[in-house]
Amino acid sequence: MKIVTFGELLLRLAAPGYTKLLQKDSFDATFCGSEANVAVSLANFGVNASFVTKLPDNDVGIAAVRSLNYFGVDTSDIVYGNGRMGLYYLEKGASQRPSKVIYDREYSAIALSKRSEFDWDRLFNEAKWFHWTGITPALSDELAEICLEACKIAKNKGLTVSCDLNYRKKLWTSDKAKEIMSKLMPYVDLCIANEEDADKVLSIKAEKTNIENGIINNEAYEQVAKEICRSYGCKYVAFTLRRSYSASMNGWSGMLYCKDQDTAFYSNEYNIQIVDRVGGGDSFSGALIYSLLSDFDNQQCIDFAVAASCLKHSIEGDYNRVTVQDVESLINNGGNGRVQR
Repeated sequence: MKIVTFGELLLRLAAPGYTKLLQKDSFDATFCGSEANVAVSLANFGVNASFVTKLPDNDVGIAAVRSLNYFGVDTSDIVYGNGRMGLYYLEKGASQRPSKVIYDREYSAIALSKRSEFDWDRLFNEAKWFHWTGITPALSDELAEICLEACKIAKNKGLTVSCDLNYRKKLWTSDKAKEIMSKLMPYVDLCIANEEDADKVLSIKAEKTNIENGIINNEAYEQVAKEICRSYGCKYVAFTLRRSYSASMNGWSGMLYCKDQDTAFYSNEYNIQIVDRVGGGDSFSGALIYSLLSDFDNQQCIDFAVAASCLKHSIEGDYNRVTVQDVESLINNGGNGRVQR
């Protein structure tokens, strides 16, 4: 069983600990990328996960690939060519000081990609699932076309297609996102979003909610999920639900809506003290894909996805490094943090 993910692999340069950018004369360098993060989670759960991207043909690109190989991600279909490694700079927030991200992705290798470089008919051989996010088509008009071609071929070959809307205002405007994503969404079986993505990307807003004040209206999100299914034909819609009390403490839960059952399933809410929140949504996506592929019932699916992403918030770097056993332990034992001997 093969899962294909497609997107940009980045070099993350983070200020050490919780310092401000350039407060110290060094960065912590790691590799990451939304779809790559999903592939790592799936590989950690024992799934055959293939990551497709384009990288510069140099030592930095090779090091990036090796970061994925460490977890067992299949990188054999990565394309190499002209362009640079995309970067992002991270300053992790604490208490009332929010985290900050600065992108440096223009003219990256994948942003310069051409449709002819990706043979999707071959790439999807023996695959069962295709995952991408709204970040990828935001990188260039050509990548938007590449995503559309990939989705069409995936559907023709009978793959399940999932998409995390992942709106990034620093990459494109809400109007541009809606224009592009409305063409892609009809091919999506599982739509994943956070509290504001549906509004920013699809102009479908959850009423009586205020993410700044931590007000979450479950009924409103159910209506948003139903509208997404009605408008685009999705079979499932999943939301991560975050109550941001501060940069250091969040309430974390999720919802999975199943169109066939016309039912929304909710997880428990975890109160988390954050070590590193970047990649939290990607770990949710990876765990949700795993649980759906494993034929968990819908309640088990959302419980597993939220528990896995809860644990990710305690791990440095974008990659989630937990196993199925780690997630099940949290679900079964309640996460009291006692030493396991």
